[in-house]
Amino acid sequence: MNVGVIGGGSWGTTIAYLLSQNPQNQVQLWMRNAEVVETINNTHYSPKYSGETRLSERIVATTDLEKVVSECPVLFLVVTSASARQVLHEIGNWFNGSQILIHCIKGFEHSTFKRISTIVREETCCRKLGVLSGPNLAKEILQGHPSATVVASAFDEVVSLAQELMTSARFRVYGHKDVVGAEVAGALKNIIALAAGMTGGLGYEHNTQSLLLTRGLVEVTRFGMQMGAQASTFRGLAGMGDLIATCSSSLSRNYQVGHRIAQGETLSEILQTMPYVSEGVPTTRSVYAMSQQMGVEMPITTGVQAILNEQISPRDAIDRLMGRNYKYEEEFTG
Repeated sequence: MNVGVIGGGSWGTTIAYLLSQNPQNQVQLWMRNAEVVETINNTHYSPKYSGETRLSERIVATTDLEKVVSECPVLFLVVTSASARQVLHEIGNWFNGSQILIHCIKGFEHSTFKRISTIVREETCCRKLGVLSGPNLAKEILQGHPSATVVASAFDEVVSLAQELMTSARFRVYGHKDVVGAEVAGALKNIIALAAGMTGGLGYEHNTQSLLLTRGLVEVTRFGMQMGAQASTFRGLAGMGDLIATCSSSLSRNYQVGHRIAQGETLSEILQTMPYVSEGVPTTRSVYAMSQQMGVEMPITTGVQAILNEQISPRDAIDRLMGRNYKYEEEFTG
């Protein structure tokens, strides 16, 4: 099957790699950089993203978005949240209602606070929509570490086709119905990862990290349920699974940002020197604003927001969290 991957960054390259493990797939990988396209097609390596992993000859890179959308019945959207609407607007020129689109973006549109699936509906005629989310560190997948993800969709056809296209000896795909939950979990875990990096940068170890992950999961679940998600989604791969991977690995971009802030660098210094996008920074700002509008209690997000704004130090933010009023643990059902 012809499968299109829209976005040639780290995660897009990895998605293309996963799809190419199925010998029945022919993968078209779209990106804007013509030099990288030429390098991938000539050498079968992505100079920035594939490392020592050789990409299959079944992957063909291209700058021709119209060709990819017109020729591929299944598309994986793997661009940043900031560029999602613009790219989807272009895709909408050639997309038809019979095609399947699975987005792999862990963030919201920052100017409107909209979920990416909402933007897909606004900019294209897509009906068969899926969301891919889970504990997926790109470097580990390219190195062949056993991994898994979740594809959530209202359409069983989307889930089953994603499983057929992506499953291999080292990668499993689980299905889910909760699109909202998968999107919220994927976006908000980046905020908790920023906080995890900060605690690591301060030298706090396992007790602190366990506390942060557990209470972070409560916060993410609380917000997700307010958005219409199922509580059970956050106990699975898209929720707790992604939190564990992202908050415990120095491979995580958001963990790196938080760690560097705790070490004394400013956010502007970090963003100027990072070669990759950290979705957690704009997501924190969006989710903090949304939580204020919805009246959802989110103390960790509030603390991270204050740190990013340089209103408080990471150490003082943690002290403030530890000094909050006594309470019972919440129990979420559903």
